[in-house]
Amino acid sequence: MNQVTASPTVTVIGLGPMGQAMAAAYLDAGYEVTVWNRSPGKDTELVARGARRAGSAAEAVAASGLTVLSLIDVDALYTALGDADLGGRVLANLSSDVPDKARAAARWVQERGAEYLTGGVNVPPGGIGQEGSSIFVSGPEEVYAAHREALDVLAATDYRGSDPGYAQLYYQLNMIMFWTAYTGWYQALAVARANGLTAADIVPYAGYTADSMRGFYEGGAPLIDADAHEGTYERLAMCAASVEHILHTAADSGVDTGILAAHADLYRRGVAAGFGADSSSRLIGLLGADAPRDR
Repeated sequence: MNQVTASPTVTVIGLGPMGQAMAAAYLDAGYEVTVWNRSPGKDTELVARGARRAGSAAEAVAASGLTVLSLIDVDALYTALGDADLGGRVLANLSSDVPDKARAAARWVQERGAEYLTGGVNVPPGGIGQEGSSIFVSGPEEVYAAHREALDVLAATDYRGSDPGYAQLYYQLNMIMFWTAYTGWYQALAVARANGLTAADIVPYAGYTADSMRGFYEGGAPLIDADAHEGTYERLAMCAASVEHILHTAADSGVDTGILAAHADLYRRGVAAGFGADSSSRLIGLLGADAPRDR
């Protein structure tokens, strides 16, 4: 007699574009998927594909050992699951928020008899289930190990340790780099358009600049960690002059200079502090991150 193996189960709470992509990935992988969203109507296609619609968040959590949350922030967890029986369940909260809120949520969940994993998703919804995508995960290692296979359905997991805040810390560090670079792209487009150029005109050069940044990061990291800020290859004063040039180019083009003015002010402070002959990495100290931090 053939033995029938039950399909793995998972619950997805929060069905914005990201949550819908996650639920769809689980359906594609053969999971039995229970879904719930605070506002109705976002689960229609998923239910048509075989997902089960829960009548409440509490019912959704009860349906599976693992619940994946994709919410606007951590505070939405309390609103959604405040009355739910969480005993014996595992919550993997893949919602973006700050590290301390992730730690507070972990304590809140554990006080209710459940386990908690924090996740930071490094791709937009279209990247879920795709090769090359990744998710930072932190929390109890044994809980992560037990549910790694299910989380890897969404994207390759990058475990960052037992501290539930660390997945969000790594994620937000990535977002600092992403959003400042993306805003820089918009600033460049504003100046380009003011001078009769299009996005298509400059995108090849934008790609080159983005690719070149890896070399700056990789080359500078060992020196920064060694607290070696000698201006052998580039000097802060030279960098400050370049930032002044882009600031005035934007001003002469008649576009908003608020973002660039903030950058120029930082570089001016570095020169004024006496670091003009040193590497621009001296600016890290001015930003308040030069002191050792406890992990």
